[in-house]
Amino acid sequence: MSMPKPFNIALAGLGTVGGGTAHILLEKATWLAERCGRALRIVAWSDLEGHGKRDDCDLSSVPWFEDAAEMAAQAPADAVVELIGGVEGMAKQVCETALAHGRHVVTANKALLAHHGLALAEAAEEKGVCLAFEAAIAGGIPIVKSLREGLVANRCRHVVGILNGTCNYILTDMAKTGRPFSDILKESQELGYAEADPSFDIDGIDTAHKLALLAALAFGHRVDFDSVHIEGIAAITPTDITHAEELGFQIKLLGIAKEYDGRVEQRVHPCLVPQSSDIARVAGVENGIQVQGDKVGPTFYQGAGAGGLATGSAVVADLADLARGLRRPAFSLPVAALKPLIPAPISQRRGAAYLRFMARDEPGVVARIAQCLSERNISMETVLQHGQKDQSGSVPVIIVTHQCQETDLYVALETTAAIPEMTEKPLMIRIESFDDSQAS
Repeated sequence: MSMPKPFNIALAGLGTVGGGTAHILLEKATWLAERCGRALRIVAWSDLEGHGKRDDCDLSSVPWFEDAAEMAAQAPADAVVELIGGVEGMAKQVCETALAHGRHVVTANKALLAHHGLALAEAAEEKGVCLAFEAAIAGGIPIVKSLREGLVANRCRHVVGILNGTCNYILTDMAKTGRPFSDILKESQELGYAEADPSFDIDGIDTAHKLALLAALAFGHRVDFDSVHIEGIAAITPTDITHAEELGFQIKLLGIAKEYDGRVEQRVHPCLVPQSSDIARVAGVENGIQVQGDKVGPTFYQGAGAGGLATGSAVVADLADLARGLRRPAFSLPVAALKPLIPAPISQRRGAAYLRFMARDEPGVVARIAQCLSERNISMETVLQHGQKDQSGSVPVIIVTHQCQETDLYVALETTAAIPEMTEKPLMIRIESFDDSQAS
């Protein structure tokens, strides 16, 4: 009995992930053919450099297209893999062109999907093909497959994750060495963990792109990136790391999505998490995601969140599914069945918080801070004041609150900022305990 005809692939982008994908497809050709029942074959590729011979793969004998969109239209491919990146421009054009010509699209482009994923999914449905994006979230961790298939019997309560390896590397190194954020960021750029312009990572935007996709998969809502509350990690200092550890916490940048009362909460910001939690132990450039299902309870996924081979393995997993004939809606449900997302503003959050005040070391400061908090019905669980004076003569006053309303915190912090002894704006970091209720 002869093997079915090969599953033909056109590859747009031969950078880190594209090279890793090509390497896996070439090295694992026999392995993949045995498991898919047919060969997975690269029949065309496009890349700006125009040469397909690299240390990890050799595509010099495979037809090359200067124009990736032209390749998406003309190459004899069953699937087009988009690994160019970017929200608009060529990446979007490649995906749209491939779908218009009835070809499956596999992409690792979370930014494109966060902004245009629904339109691309609709285009795929109209042509009877698939839009697949396992590699767009958490690198090699199979979180899309887990949410869409493995947990299909569950109604998800929340999804909480470390979704950006750059930020996790910086925070992990700050905890280990006590060095400031700026020094570690510079080093991470030199090591290739952070981009030359790291703002998408450190400002939380990359995490927010991924969270918007996770929320849609978990809750069956339309992707709504614009309703994600986003904060970055640039304000975190070694002082915060040290005091968090003293209090039994680690600081992590988390993406958090919860559904309750018909609304969806989507937020990205630094959090204090218990040192005993799985997510606190995710170190370096790794990612970690907790999903709470109503039947299975909490499940946890950890692994390489980036890198050519790790992310390439997720691209190939999507290609293998397509080669096997597996067809699924991009966001678990057909686009028409996805509910509009009704956002739950972060101002509605009720939870505990870590507050850091920098003030001149003078009598009565803590009492004045406590008075400002009390006026908004915010009670204090812990007060720490034993840091050394900095060059300006300021000392940190650390307060952990009991659960309180977010809006009350905003007012109280604005009031405390006006205390004459304050030398900089107060910092608030939310405390997350990963329970199954609205209160965090």
